[in-house]
Parts: sequence; C-alpha cells; structure tokens
Amino acid sequence: MSSDRTLYGSTIFCSAFLLFLIEPIAAKEILPSLGGSSAVWITCLVFFQAMLLAGYLYAHWLTHLGRQVLSPARIHIGLIVAASLLTLAQLAIHPNLTRAAQYPASAIFLDLSVTIGLPFLLLACSSPLLQVWFARTQNSPVPYRLFGLSNAGSLLALVLYPITIEPYLTLRHQKLLWSVGFVAVAALHGILSWRISAPSPNAISEHSEVTTMAREIPPLQSSTRKQKLLWFILPMAAAMQLSAVTGFLSQNIAAIPLLWILPLATYLVTFIVAFDAPRFYRRGLVLRFLVVLLAALGYMLSKMDMSLPIGLSVAFFLIELLFACYFLHAETYLLRPARNSEATLFYLLIAAGGVAGSFFIGVACPLLFNANYDIAICFTATAAAAMVVIWNESPGALTAQSSEESRQQENRSVLYPQRLLWLTATGLMFALLFMMYRSFNHDSLLLIRNFYGALSVRQSNNPPVALTVRSLQNGSIQHGTQWFAPEFRATPTTYYAQKSGVGLALDYCCSGPEAHRPKNVGVIGLGAGTLAAYGKPGDQFTFYEINPGVQPIARNLFTYIRDSGAQVKVLEGDARITLENQPPQNYDVLVVDAFSGDAIPLHLLTREAIALYRRHLAPGGVLAFHVSNQYLDLAPEVALLAESQGMQAVLIQSLPNEKKGAYSSSWVLVTDNLAFLKQPEIANAARPIARRSNTMEGNLRLWTDDYSSLLPILQWRRH
Repeated sequence: MSSDRTLYGSTIFCSAFLLFLIEPIAAKEILPSLGGSSAVWITCLVFFQAMLLAGYLYAHWLTHLGRQVLSPARIHIGLIVAASLLTLAQLAIHPNLTRAAQYPASAIFLDLSVTIGLPFLLLACSSPLLQVWFARTQNSPVPYRLFGLSNAGSLLALVLYPITIEPYLTLRHQKLLWSVGFVAVAALHGILSWRISAPSPNAISEHSEVTTMAREIPPLQSSTRKQKLLWFILPMAAAMQLSAVTGFLSQNIAAIPLLWILPLATYLVTFIVAFDAPRFYRRGLVLRFLVVLLAALGYMLSKMDMSLPIGLSVAFFLIELLFACYFLHAETYLLRPARNSEATLFYLLIAAGGVAGSFFIGVACPLLFNANYDIAICFTATAAAAMVVIWNESPGALTAQSSEESRQQENRSVLYPQRLLWLTATGLMFALLFMMYRSFNHDSLLLIRNFYGALSVRQSNNPPVALTVRSLQNGSIQHGTQWFAPEFRATPTTYYAQKSGVGLALDYCCSGPEAHRPKNVGVIGLGAGTLAAYGKPGDQFTFYEINPGVQPIARNLFTYIRDSGAQVKVLEGDARITLENQPPQNYDVLVVDAFSGDAIPLHLLTREAIALYRRHLAPGGVLAFHVSNQYLDLAPEVALLAESQGMQAVLIQSLPNEKKGAYSSSWVLVTDNLAFLKQPEIANAARPIARRSNTMEGNLRLWTDDYSSLLPILQWRRH
C-alpha cells in the first residue's frame, strides 16, 4: 500500500506542478499580441478555472461510468496519448492573435483551447480522479489530504517560476522543458490507468460500490442541499478575491508574471493549509483578522487619491487575500462529504464556484459596469459569505469545532455578536460600493470600461485660472489633462510639458542653424492627444492606439487634435503589429508612451521592438521613451536596448509646474544624432543613465521577445 500511495501521490504532485507552471508560460506568450494588457492574465485565469472545472467534470463522469462500451481506464489512456501528441506538436506553434482586437477575450480562449486545452484537461483531472481510484484500489475512504499535496505541487511551481525559471530561461526553453515533463507525467498516468483496469485483491467492483458505501461508518448520510450550495458559494467568493486582487496589482503596477503569481500562490497556500492541516483552523481568530483587514482596505478604497509604496501595497492586499481565502476554503473543507461517492461532486462544485467567481470578475464586470468596482465587490461577497456561514452554523463546522455543551455556550456568548458583526460588515461593504459609485460619477463626463481598462474623463474648475479642466484617467493614472482657458488651451500639460523630455525632443529634433523644417512624428499611445499640441502647419503626426475607446474621447472631449496645426491621423491596433506591417515611416521622433494604468507593455521594450523602431526612424531621428513610473526603474533597461542598436541614451527629468499644469516626468531619449544631443537645451537637461547591476534581485539583462524579467528593476521603495 505504501508503494501505491507513493505512486499516486507523486503523480498528483507532478501533475499539479506542471498544471500551474504552464499558466504563466502560456499567458506570457500571448501577452504581447494583445498590447501587454493586464486584462490578459485575468482572462487567462478565467480559462484556467474553466478548464479545471472541465477536468473535474471529466473525473466525475469517468468515476461514475459503467463498462458497457469501454472501461474508464482505456478512455483515460486514449486521452493521455492524444494529449502527449498534441503537446509535442505545439512546440513549433506560436500564438497568432493579430485579429483579436475586437474580441480579445474570445481570442484568448480560442488560442489557449487549441494550444494547451487537452493537456491542461488531463492535468486538471488528476487530483479528484486519482484520489477516487486510490480509494477503490485500497477499499478505503477518499484521501482528501492528497488535495493538499496537489496544491503543494502547484505552489512549488509558482514559487520557482519567477525566481529560477523566468530570469534564466527563454520562453522557448520553458516550453520545451514543460513538454518533456508533461510526457513523463502522462506516462505515470498511463501506468496507473493500466493498473486500475486490472483486477486487484483490494479493489472493489463498480457493482459492489453501492454496498460498500452503505457500510461506510454508519450512520453517514448524504450531504444536504445547503452543504452542496456552500461547496459552490464559498470557493466562488475566494475566486472573486483572487481575480480582483490580481487585477488591482497588475493594472496599477505591471502585467508581469511576478505579480500574477503572488496572489495565486497565496490562494493556493490557503487551500493547502485548509485541506492538509484543518486542526490549525480557528474560525474566531481568522474572522477577527479578516474584519480588521476589510475595514482598513475599505477605508483605503474610499480615499480614491490614496497610494502606498509598492511593498506595503502588495503586502496589504496579499494578507487580506490570505485571511479571506483561508476562511472560505477552511469552511469548505469542514463541509466536505462523508461518502466516497460524493467526492468528485465536491471537487466539481468547488471548481464550478471558482469558474463563476473568476468569470464574474474577469469577463462579466467589464461588460456590466462602466467603472472598476472589482475589489469592492469581492470584499462585499466575502463579508456576505462570512455572514451566511455564521448565520447558518453549518453542521460540519459545529461538529469539528466543539461538543454539544460547548456549542450551546458558543451560541450564547459568541454566535449572536458574530452574526451582528458580519451583518454590519456586509452592510458597510455595500455602503462602500455606493460610495465608490458616487466618487466615480462625481464630476465625470464619461465612464467606460472594456478589455483594456476603465477610462474616465473628469471635469473640474481647479485651478480657477484654467476655467475648465478635463482629465483622462485609466484607473488611477492620468493619461492627459487639458486646461480650456484661451491662453492655455493649446498648452501641453502633465508629463508632456515643453520642459519635459518629449517636449524638448519635439521642439529641437528638426532645428538647425538656419531654420526649422516640418516634422514627421509617430506616437505609440494616444491618451488625450496632448502631443498633437506640438504640431505646426506642414507637420505629420501619427498616433498608434490599441484601445478602441480612446480615440473618440481624444477627438470629442479634448481639442488637442482638432486645434493642432499638423495633419493628425490615428491608427487603431497594437503598435508593434501595425509598425511591422508598414513600410519605413521616416519619423523624426517616435514616442513610446503606451501604458495601461501604471503598467507597461513589455513587448514594446525589447531588442526586437527597438530594432523595429529604428527601421521607422529618419536618419538622425530620436526615440523618446516615457519611463515615469512609481514602481519600476525603466531607464537602465532602455539604455541597454539603445546600446544593442549602437545608439546613445540620456535621461531627462523635469520638475512640476503647477502654474502650467506640468507634472514631474522622466523620459529617455535615444538617438545616434550627436548634433541633437549637443544642443544646449538638450545637453543642459540630459543626465547619464546609471547601470543597475549586481542588485539584490539579480543582474539586469537585455530584454528580448523571448526573455524579460522586471524583478531587477522593481523599486520596492517609492521615491
């Protein structure tokens, strides 16, 4: 029996390891095709949860299948062979989502289904299927602790990926090693399938299972409808927490695997502890911490302009996620079924809840709401779930926690105050939602949300000298502001003021000893169209914008484009894909200013990308990279990219000017035009870029389409 347990345990552990290792690999591969949007990972998460449900459904079907046509083991062997062949065939295939701009979520689902769908299904079914098979071969109860072992394998994959895999292996090598590992695990599945199909002295037959179940430690009963409903509701709230916290971090910092993995690893830790060490769970203690965290984060959300250093912000949200998911998963475990025959249904409803929660946050919310209420919604759902658990006092939780006498005492001294507390907490979370709705709609001319983010246009009269001020925001980040007083109407503001790096580049790129000449300018990222204010008669400005919601805003609610003296055109779609399909444009200045929230699309900052930009530059042209960022020191990486093309890079940092609406900004100008760099206006403002090497997070390496890691340039302390 020991050898059987080892074989089953090893297969479950390795399957889970590969299952969660392929998630960041697959998401990172398709990320560039959709503009590096942070929504890519959330949509991928919905797909992964859906495929996990499909795997659990397959396991449930297979374990309840008779032998009328084919044995379950033979069906599983056929799936193993097909998945192995598909995995090896996919090594030479790369995602092609060039036509995904209109329906990005559907494109992601289709691509992932074709590339990793079947192998993912095989790995997803491993834990519930093999647990039931093990119970049948040993004539024993289902070993639920193997679910904790499965999550330990998943957690190991998530820990290793950002530390030892992403920083040292290219994406191609990651896929190759994963494929080899999958074939090995598929072989283990084949061995177990072959063994389950052979008669075993310890095994029980399909026909005798009902009889055996009737002898299961009487007087065990079937799970109630309320229990089964909670198997779905509690994991759904946990999945909402995971999706909302992940979305918040990746939208406001960067769409990188590191920030995808931290919440997912936290989520898995709660599964492991809840299912493998249930004796450590103390509901009262966990709920006390949870209510404090919900109150603190709720207060922070109510202060829309409040921000924290990256380390504190990430830690704060991850701790809340930890306590929320631990409570939800531990309560789910306490409600586990007593009967072996209900085990796969238990896992199936857990997975269904996960799909429902992630789908609601990742897909439904952008369609239903015109602003981002995800975090507040998931907090409300968590508080409501706690209220339901406390209010109903599930039988499984009561039995596990106390005797009959102590239960009566708990009802008198603890239960009623807890009910009142969580009823109040749920009400306050609803109030927070209403408060956020009021805040988002206050002074807002427009609120829209789509796959690429939540956009808002806010109007105010502050400062009074501006008469009317309109600002375009993506999340909490400003993407352009215009003052409508006549003397300021054509003045570029925020990060694009005349003393900024891009302002200097546009003013002095085409000047000579005698006269100025018309400029040809390309801009990746439209925003409010602020840079069009630099256009003069004869100039040509071309903007590249992936978000279809941005251009109508820039043209109708701001006047930079309409008032520009230049000829302005806007090309929709991902800039890299568009530029790759264009002949050389001979830009005097090409501006790279594409952000979603405060996150950067990494595929615009690789060796291949800068080579493409240089192909589109006129002789002596200038690349202007916007590197203002709260959390990332991008300038050293841009300097490496410039060096790879034999170009020079200088950093220009400008100070804020409240009288003209200018923000502090950081720009890196890249060029091989020494005459441009020697102009007094440029030379006086430019600073050399310090190298980041031998940092605590590792050496900085040149980014390519096959390799990138933001760990070495993270600024854990904001300056």
